Amino acid sequence: MNQLTHVAIIMDGNGRWATERGMPRWKGHEAGADAVRRATKAACRHEISHLTLFAFSSENWRRPAKEVHILFSLLRRYLESETAALVEKGIRLSAFGRRDRLPAAVLQSLLFAEERTRGGERLHLRLALDYGARHEFIEAARSLAREAARGIILPDQIDEDLFEKRLSSGVVPPPDLIIRTSGERRLSNFLLWQAAYSELYFCPRLWPDFEERDFDKAVEDYALRQRRFGSTRRAVCLAG
Repeated sequence: MNQLTHVAIIMDGNGRWATERGMPRWKGHEAGADAVRRATKAACRHEISHLTLFAFSSENWRRPAKEVHILFSLLRRYLESETAALVEKGIRLSAFGRRDRLPAAVLQSLLFAEERTRGGERLHLRLALDYGARHEFIEAARSLAREAARGIILPDQIDEDLFEKRLSSGVVPPPDLIIRTSGERRLSNFLLWQAAYSELYFCPRLWPDFEERDFDKAVEDYALRQRRFGSTRRAVCLAG
């Protein structure tokens, strides 16, 4: 059976869920918080060590200002209401992406949640906030270029390991499985470096409707995959 250490989810479909029900779009984001709780519970049940959720992309700033404001208000509410429960369940919460553009109140709640849950060892719940893989690449390249210009490193010393250490998403196991909801079939600038050999699973459900059984189906599908990592099936079998 394929080892499953890290699951990442592109939580898509909140707005459409609300629109289909004649509700304002922010109602979909509100309902999506319950799906986050269900996915977290399912990850713990499957003894997965890392769960990464695409909470807010760098492109999401293009949405109407009112929707963005409400989205961050809901995020702050989630952080403040869930921190104690996360501590009790042994779940560590952290975020990656840009922090310089986050509202001050959201950043304060995030820092508090990160500090309070730091000791959690059952599951590492990671939120991608104001995140975009292309920006992540550029910032990593700039960091290495500055050091090379100062003579701290030589250009020939730059390899995959060194580059990966400069990525804002941190050095954690790459996602074994990436789930995207709502039926869309693209990565949308999410973990492009880390997803090089990730298995992809596309769920037709809109994110607020995503249930634990949908998580289970994705895990079951993943278990049946033949992971080759660029090799042949025979080579993988021999290596195993």
